[in-house]
Amino acid sequence: MKSFNIPLVFHPIYSQLDLPERHRFPIDKYHSIFKRLLNEGVSENVFHLPEMLAYDRASPLIDAAYIDALVSNSLDHKAMRRIGFPWSEQLIKRTFTAVGGTLLTAELAYTHGIAINLTGGYHHAFTDFGSGFCMINDLYLAANRLLEREDINRVLIFDCDVHQGDGTAALAQGRDDIITVSLHCEKNFPYRKQDSDMDFPLDKHLDDAEYLQTVEQALLLALNCYHVDAVIYDAGVDVHQDDDLGHLNITTKGVYLRDKLVFAACKQRGLPVAAVIGGGYQRDIEALTDVHLQLFKAAYDVYTSNNG
Repeated sequence: MKSFNIPLVFHPIYSQLDLPERHRFPIDKYHSIFKRLLNEGVSENVFHLPEMLAYDRASPLIDAAYIDALVSNSLDHKAMRRIGFPWSEQLIKRTFTAVGGTLLTAELAYTHGIAINLTGGYHHAFTDFGSGFCMINDLYLAANRLLEREDINRVLIFDCDVHQGDGTAALAQGRDDIITVSLHCEKNFPYRKQDSDMDFPLDKHLDDAEYLQTVEQALLLALNCYHVDAVIYDAGVDVHQDDDLGHLNITTKGVYLRDKLVFAACKQRGLPVAAVIGGGYQRDIEALTDVHLQLFKAAYDVYTSNNG
C-alpha cells in the first residue's frame, strides 16, 4: 500500500491505558494497527494527530451532568462497572482524544471524500451514561459535526459492529437528519435493544454469503430511502469467526468484501464516508490486527489503486 493516500487519524494515547491483567478490552490493538500500516508501506504523511475534545464541547448533545461526573470521578461504582473500565485520568484523556479523532475524521472525510480513524465506534454510550467500554458516543457527535456544513442535511450512521448500536439509536431517536442503521447479532450484547431507523438482527453462526447479501441490501435500502449526504461507517470486526464476543462465522475475506462494498457504494454516489474501526476482541493482537487491516485494504482498493 505504498501509494496509500487516504487520510488516517491516530494518536499514541489510543493504546496508552493501563488495564488490569487479562482485561477483556484489547487496548494494544490500536498501536498494532498503526505499526502494521507503516510496515505495509503507508507513509506517516497520511496520518493526522487529533486534539482532545474539550469536555464542555460534548454538551449539550451529551448530558453535562454526566460529563462532569465522568471527568471528576464522581460516577458511582455501578455506573463505572457498566462502562467496564476502572477510572483514571488517563482513561478520560484517552476517551476525549478518541472522540476528537472521530470528529477530525468526519472533517477530513468531508474534504477528501474518505477518512479513517484508527479507533472509534463507541456506540453503547447514551446521553447520560456509558456502557460496554463506551463513554462518549463519537458517532453521534461526528454526525452532528457534519451537519454543521451547509450542504450536509442528512447523515447515515451505518453500523456493522456485531453488537447493536443502542446508544446511537437512542441519541438519534426522533431526528430525521441522522439515520441509524444497525446490523448486529440478535442474541448478543446489549440484551435490551433500542430502535434504530433500520435494524437487521442476524442469527448466530451466520456465514459470509448471507451476511454480505444482508449488508448490501441494508446499505442500498438506506441510501435509496433516505437520500443522505454523508456516511459514518462503524466497521467493527467482532463479526469475525474467531472473535471471542461475536457469535458469527464471518471470515477475514468476508470482512474485506463487506468493507469494500460499503466504500464502493459511497464512492459511486459521491458520498463522503468517515470510517472507524469499531469492535474486535480476539486476545491474539496480531490476528486481530490482520482482521482490522481489511478496512484499510478495502479503502485502498476502492479509492487509491486501479482496482476500484
